Order: sequence, then C-alpha cells, then structure tokens
Amino acid sequence: MRVFDFDNTIYDGESGFDIFVFFFKKEPKLISRYIPKFGEGFLRYKLGRVQLDEVKREYGDMLREGCAKMRNLPQLIVEFWDAHEKKIKPFYKAIQKDDDVIISACPEVMLAEICRRIGVRHYIGTQLDLSTGEIGRICYREAKVEAYRAQYGDLPLDELYTDSQNDRALMELARTVYLVSGERVEKIKADGVWCKRADK
Repeated sequence: MRVFDFDNTIYDGESGFDIFVFFFKKEPKLISRYIPKFGEGFLRYKLGRVQLDEVKREYGDMLREGCAKMRNLPQLIVEFWDAHEKKIKPFYKAIQKDDDVIISACPEVMLAEICRRIGVRHYIGTQLDLSTGEIGRICYREAKVEAYRAQYGDLPLDELYTDSQNDRALMELARTVYLVSGERVEKIKADGVWCKRADK
C-alpha cells in the first residue's frame, strides 16, 4: 500500500487556506466575520497544536453557518478545482499509480472532485456534511492511522509520502517514508529503519 498526504505533499500549498480565500471572494460579507477565528485555527493547525475534540467544539459553528448560507456548494467546489487543479505537483504526476491512497485532513467532499480529475480512486479525508456543516470523522494526526486501519485493516503500509511531522503516527506505521518539500522528495525511513528523522 502506498499512501500520500495531500496538502504540501501532492498539492502545492494548503488547500484549506486556498478554499477559505476562494469562498471569501464569493461571499465576503459572510466569510469576513470568520477571518480572525480561521487565522488562529489555521496557525494552530500548522503548528500541530489543535486537538481533535477542539475542532468540533471551537470551529463547528463556523462550518455549520457557512454551509447553511453558502449557495450551491457542490458547484463552488467544481469552480474551486477549476482554478486550483494546476497546483497538483509534477513529481506526483510522474510517479502516480492506480492503487495510490490519499489520506488527508481535507474534507472528503473536497477531495472527491480533485481525485476524480487526477485519477486517484482511493482517498480518506475528514467527513463533512455539506447540507448541515456537521463534522464527522476528523482525519488528522493519530486519527489518520485509525482511518487507515478502519479502511484497510492490517494491510501493510509500504510507503508514505508526507511533508509534515503531524503525520508522525503514519510515519511510525509505514515501512518506508518519504519527506516532501516542494518538488524535493527525500527518503527518511527505509524497510522499517530510520535513515533520517523528519524532525532533524
């Protein structure tokens, strides 16, 4: 099994940030009220300081109101990827295989469209109901391992590509780990043995 993180791994940037900016341009009066809260949450996410229970408690209202008031969200998702599909990194296109799996904190409703476009059939993300804004499973940090196990059981995780120490739990599970920075891909674990720690 070969697994890829999405943001900053095969996608050039943070899709969550890009989505927020895109929706702000569409609905500035609605979205502007969330800028301070989103900014704080995004920074804490990047620093790995957001706990899973906090996401629903602190940011659930923002998602529920946004989904309730945004018009035609499925079409907006298509428009978003029309503009941002170009940010899929060339390195991934060069090594892509039919059985690749993407595991990401990005909502599955967002991943579905881009994965369809680039030919990735298997993906696991955060569960978000567009009609209500309710968050289900949050696919972040240790929860990525739980999501992998729920989907694939004890199937070995042969290779992992990620940019972030937030994926430490998946790194420990994988036999081989590649650290991605831009287009640079560096092997930091091979056949279960660390050759370079991601935090060094």
